[in-house]
Amino acid sequence: MALDQHRQEAPTALCFALIVATDTRTTGDDRTTPLVRERVGLAGHELAAARRVPNEIGEIQDALRQLLIANGIDVVLVSGGTGFSPRDVTVEAVRPLLERTVDGFGELFRALSFTEIGAAAMLSRALAGTAHQRAVFVLPGSPQAVALALERLILPEAAHLVAQLRR
Repeated sequence: MALDQHRQEAPTALCFALIVATDTRTTGDDRTTPLVRERVGLAGHELAAARRVPNEIGEIQDALRQLLIANGIDVVLVSGGTGFSPRDVTVEAVRPLLERTVDGFGELFRALSFTEIGAAAMLSRALAGTAHQRAVFVLPGSPQAVALALERLILPEAAHLVAQLRR
């Protein structure tokens, strides 16, 4: 089946959920949630749920598990905790819950990031995968990184990926 036909069969509106993993951000200084709500909405989708959890493996996994079984959620974004500090445990929390990985996502994200921030892009452990017929994207905590991933990678292909998961 041709790529154009796959895209034509993809859903036109998706329900997103967001988990912000942070030890420092509060509702008052969270720039990621409003950014995601705006970008997802402008693309014709909905941010149906947003949660903030501490950088703790169990807390991140509990939040993700709940969203993976929630009715109507198509895409889960997890932002924060993708670096190399001892508290950056999001990748370790999410990876065991994925059924399959979307290896090209991390590679492309780092390549796009390189054009914006240079060699520091290699320090991103962004990844994507699927679980329970949902797409899961793990992104850095920087709002600029989230915007880059949404605009250049996630929003252009999420519906296509979700359609493939539902086949």
